[in-house]
Amino acid sequence: MSRKISTPVAPPVRETRNTRTRPALWDALLSLLEEKSFEQVTVRDITARADIGYATFFRHYPDKETLLTDLAVKQISELLAMALPILYTVDSRASSEALCVYVWEHRKIWTVLLTGGAAGILKDEFIRQAQELAKEDPKPNARVPSDLRIVVPIAGTIEILAWWLKQNDPPSIQRMAEHLDLLVVTPITTVSKILVADVC
Repeated sequence: MSRKISTPVAPPVRETRNTRTRPALWDALLSLLEEKSFEQVTVRDITARADIGYATFFRHYPDKETLLTDLAVKQISELLAMALPILYTVDSRASSEALCVYVWEHRKIWTVLLTGGAAGILKDEFIRQAQELAKEDPKPNARVPSDLRIVVPIAGTIEILAWWLKQNDPPSIQRMAEHLDLLVVTPITTVSKILVADVC
């Protein structure tokens, strides 16, 4: 009678309090921003919503502004990941629409980031991340620095999105995708083609 040899099963990875706390605080802040402005949100509101001790908050962040900055880093990464491919895709209108859908679904946090007191934080972090992405640019061009070729269209995209979120009667997602495509994507792709032609 042969014995079946069982392979050892790895023990489950335990979440540390640190890995749970920050996402819980991000989610709590996002949830609260659905209900009121950032200025009205208190640290006690955040910790109560996150079901985390008040003192625990200060082991991670000195204040709610720093929490917002941390959240901005994450949100900018997601936005850049969606925005950059628009410049290189065949169907830029569909990609522009997907980006607009994402921003509209997260409009509370993006309104705070783009039009509120966090706008300066957002700009600095956006430039930092864009410069990091530029280092990975597969098509360096001597005429236009890589970071400038990334920063300009993304800055244009952010300005358009900020304008949209400020409107009392905002245009539809489809109309904004059209604006984005006409004002940012088409000009940038046209210039890119000219630069490539000059190099060849």
